[in-house]
Amino acid sequence: MYSTSTIPVVGDSVVGSHPELAPLPGQRARLLEAMVRAVAEKGYDAATVSDAVRLARVSRGTFYELFASKEACLLAAYRAGYEVLEQRIREAVRGAADWREELRLGFRAYLRTLEDDPLFARVYLIEGHVVAEEREAVLHRYADRYARSFAKSGHPVPPFEALFVLAVGVHELACARVRQGRGVLDLEQVLVSCAVRLAGDKEEPWT
Repeated sequence: MYSTSTIPVVGDSVVGSHPELAPLPGQRARLLEAMVRAVAEKGYDAATVSDAVRLARVSRGTFYELFASKEACLLAAYRAGYEVLEQRIREAVRGAADWREELRLGFRAYLRTLEDDPLFARVYLIEGHVVAEEREAVLHRYADRYARSFAKSGHPVPPFEALFVLAVGVHELACARVRQGRGVLDLEQVLVSCAVRLAGDKEEPWT
């Protein structure tokens, strides 16, 4: 079961490890992490700017010097977190022996990142509807990544719409797990199997 109550606002989080924030965790970094925590614990509608400034230990004036609104702050946190997630996937698949291993290592990095930071996972997966256009752009980037992996398989690359369905399915399956308070690491094999079979290879086992 995920627990958010003992996770510090500033620490080894996905958002906080962004290269533009990690070297010097100043007010902007603290506010981004505070917004993630407030939204993760209360939901976007119930979370307030007051919650964020209290958790970040900054003034309300400082918040509005840095962000135009609650949504703008959440969007900045979402983007920072996704950029870290994307970088971890890139690093994980570097040097993969073949396209299957590339898919597996990418899914593993994705799931491990969500597992290790349940606050970010809740915001990224469950509250992402608040930044719907950004989320759609992120899912398109996942579809493009799958296309690049499948291009190495020797099988025809599925149409973009099918790859987008895969990206949405991965997201929604992880979202369901996090909403239920369950871990996501054991989803690796079924995600690999779905992806490999979409590429036309039926030999990958489901479990």
